[in-house]
Amino acid sequence: MKIHADALLFDNDGTLISSMASVYRCWTRWAGEFGISADDFARVELHGRPAAEIVADLLPAATVPAAVARIEHLEVEDVAGGVVLLPGAAGLLAALPADRWAVVTSASRRLAGARLAEVGIRPGTLIAADDITRGKPDPEPFLLAADRLGVDPARCVVFEDAPAGLRSGAAAGMRTVALTTTHDRSELTADAVVGDLTSVSVQVRGVELEIDLAV
Repeated sequence: MKIHADALLFDNDGTLISSMASVYRCWTRWAGEFGISADDFARVELHGRPAAEIVADLLPAATVPAAVARIEHLEVEDVAGGVVLLPGAAGLLAALPADRWAVVTSASRRLAGARLAEVGIRPGTLIAADDITRGKPDPEPFLLAADRLGVDPARCVVFEDAPAGLRSGAAAGMRTVALTTTHDRSELTADAVVGDLTSVSVQVRGVELEIDLAV
């Protein structure tokens, strides 16, 4: 399957990197500190959403700022040795001009930057939770990335592993490619579905990117 585009927009965790073991450790510790049960977690959507929104779903408003600061501190402290580069990510990014791709993450800029630096990824454009007012599945994060790159949203392709992120990309009017790195294929609605980024290759043809997907 071939797609033609002007820019590629990548989610971070579950798409370019994996910090799932670290996330589990940190959120488990955080939940214990704030009295959050497994049943509490089960009623909210977690993956692909900003921590501030998750915390706001679980705790009274007055405690949210301190609780968000605490989970960010725990996760940043756990970055060293807690992040791995996912297959295909390094090669795909190396094939792209720096001004033709961005990372669009629900993590804070501090946390996202630390995780990306841990695996040697330094995007020219990074959209983080600090930059937006409404997180995924709202289209704002991906629309902001397209604006920063100076690209028509309709000419962007979103790579995501989470349903919330895929809904965000689709709502932004972008084509979407789902990765089955964290969710079953049956949970993912996208224009194309692949296992991971080893199934994606790109050729730069003038101002256009030609994306080959082994679906």
